[in-house]
Formats: sequence, C-alpha cells, structure tokens
Amino acid sequence: MRDVEVRSGGIDLGQLLKFAGLVDTGGDAKALLSEGVVKVNDVVDERRGRTLRDGDIVTVPDADPVRVVEV
Repeated sequence: MRDVEVRSGGIDLGQLLKFAGLVDTGGDAKALLSEGVVKVNDVVDERRGRTLRDGDIVTVPDADPVRVVEV
C-alpha cells in the first residue's frame, strides 16, 4: 500500500485516481468507475465525485492500494 498526500479537506475519487496515477485521464476514471471495480474501504464505489478523507483506502485491479493522507 502506498500513501497519497492530499490537501486537507479531501479529494474527489475521480481526481484521486488521476493524481495517484491509477488512470491517465478523467475519461479513464469514469470508465473504470462504471465497470464497478473500484473499491473504497473494501466497498465498490462508482461515484466519481465521492469525497475521500484521511485514511480512506482505494483499490483498483492490478495496482497497489492507495491510502489518502491529508496534510
């Protein structure tokens, strides 16, 4: 698992997928989310605008999980 530092106040799930390098574009994030394979804290989530907070863990297939760390 790797930590991804974000500003206090959280980050949207779609933005995190791009920021963490899990996808290349916003369109890729939308497509991945619509497949129902993105998990937040072990629960499938398809909401691109979901706000992630400190400690949330995001997993996608074929990549190491990332943990949100607010700084």
